[in-house]
Amino acid sequence: MKSAGLYLHLLVATLTGRSVFAETVSEINGNRYLSPFNGKNVTNVDGLITTKGPNGIWIRSTVPDKDDRTSESVYVFDRNFGKTLSVGDIIQLNGTVTEYRSNKAYIYLTEIINPRLVKKVSSGSAVTPLVIGKDTINPPTKAFSALDNGDVFGVPNSVSLISVTNPILIPRNYGMDFWESLSGELVTVKGAHALTKPNNYGDTWVAGDWRVTGLNSRGGLTTVDKDANPEAIIIGSPLDGSKNPAITRVGDTLGDITGVVTYAFGYYSILPLTALNIIKGVEPALPPPTKLVSNGGCSGITVGSYNVENLWAGSDHLVNISDHIVNYLRSPDLVFVQEIQDDNGETNDAVVSTNLTLTTLTSSIVSIGGPEYQFAEIDPVDDKNGGAPGGNIRTAYLYNPDILQLRKPNLGSSTKANEVLPGPELKYNPGLIDPQNSAWTASRKPLVANFETLDGKNSFFTINVHFGSKGGSSSIEGDARPLVNGGVDDRQGQTQLTADFVAKILAKDKKAKIIVAGDFNEFAFVQPLENFKDVSHLRDLDEAANIPELERYTYLFDMNSQELDHMYISQALKPKAQYEHVHINTWVTKAQQISDHDPSVAKFNICKN
Repeated sequence: MKSAGLYLHLLVATLTGRSVFAETVSEINGNRYLSPFNGKNVTNVDGLITTKGPNGIWIRSTVPDKDDRTSESVYVFDRNFGKTLSVGDIIQLNGTVTEYRSNKAYIYLTEIINPRLVKKVSSGSAVTPLVIGKDTINPPTKAFSALDNGDVFGVPNSVSLISVTNPILIPRNYGMDFWESLSGELVTVKGAHALTKPNNYGDTWVAGDWRVTGLNSRGGLTTVDKDANPEAIIIGSPLDGSKNPAITRVGDTLGDITGVVTYAFGYYSILPLTALNIIKGVEPALPPPTKLVSNGGCSGITVGSYNVENLWAGSDHLVNISDHIVNYLRSPDLVFVQEIQDDNGETNDAVVSTNLTLTTLTSSIVSIGGPEYQFAEIDPVDDKNGGAPGGNIRTAYLYNPDILQLRKPNLGSSTKANEVLPGPELKYNPGLIDPQNSAWTASRKPLVANFETLDGKNSFFTINVHFGSKGGSSSIEGDARPLVNGGVDDRQGQTQLTADFVAKILAKDKKAKIIVAGDFNEFAFVQPLENFKDVSHLRDLDEAANIPELERYTYLFDMNSQELDHMYISQALKPKAQYEHVHINTWVTKAQQISDHDPSVAKFNICKN
């Protein structure tokens, strides 16, 4: 619905050289993404100035068409045009309708350019924002676009383009259609709260007092299968030149926000009239330490997993990572770590050893009261593991030698493929899965190990993964539908190889205890990981341990709390398995976060049946 009281009189605009009339701004916008008047001149367009920006003004039609699909406002782009005009003026102008985007991966924004003032009709008219969910329908909560075929992460990606298909808007059903139908409108978000941290420009994703799905206990929106939360909106740079706060956290109360709906840099956004205010900060500031503590025996082994974000011997955040492992993860018996760099970090030379990095880390852990961990890893071929150039990131294990040891240690190499021998045993312990396979081009190779208790009676297999990144992905609100999920084909091959290796172990011992954990760079409900479960026959530990679906997150991106870090286990480990995600990085401000990932901790009974 649109509020009829907000519009004052009928405007008439004609297309130069044609006998077609543009009766309202809504006709210029049309009921699709692209204007039916794109590239045409329009004359005598009347509109109420609702907002002024540094490079133009926004005008609103004075008569609504009562069609939810068509916006009644449009952006007039010209930094000099509005200098002698004021908010509340009703004007008449001529101009050219155009569709603008700064990148071919983005959605077009309908604008009027080359404006010429015909006359100022009046001044001092009231300007009233549309309240989202009151003067408009509520934002849809599940689907972004009809072109996604029900799954924004569906495979194959980029089956169609909005700019080519130009679908009719259905704002009641699709989030992108909803925000497009309000393009250019001055709106108010009532009762806003933050969904993520601000980006480097201070832009912050929010939800208002409308109905949402995916709300987790912290106040973020969690990505789940077939629902990536299109009801959220990003608040961009304030139009008065002020700056949004950089210390906003997930769940902070921001109050009411008034601004103009637009599209820029791949997302629908609201440009607020002035900077955001944090009305109330969410509490507690930090999560409690994990409740999962080792009992020192086979019936209570704890296992942690942590992407430590480009950690090397000279990292400023190394001591903080140590603190997290000791004081928040409670010194697990075994820790899967990802993004361990070589000894001189991103210096791009021939150094690939990480001995100094891991020695520095384990020494720091001891210095704050943790165990004297030993470590296991395999140095990669120089510059073949992806990540920051020169960093040579890889996965590694930290293990407490008072509790666990490698079973029949036999270190593999960066080029030798591990094998499952009768027993089952590993040819290399630790070793890599098929490291020369093309699936691992510019990516980390899974590190396989076989650990046992010191008496040799209880053993289990582990695979530490850090699959290929999502680099090259398109915006969730971009032109390509479904979105381009960068690297999804690579991850499909990587998960297949890993699952095949697991299947070989289980073929030799269906009761084998297996843990596959790390940074999968993918969601559990997307094709690569669905295939991984089908082939490996492992259980997602979130499901096995009954973690509530909306509390499954370890990472923040766009509007979403997401889970890229997972742990999968064989059936033999399921009885009494426990699991926790420790939100030590997602809950704090951007300046306070130590890694861009949260760690997780599990507890298992590995005693021999």
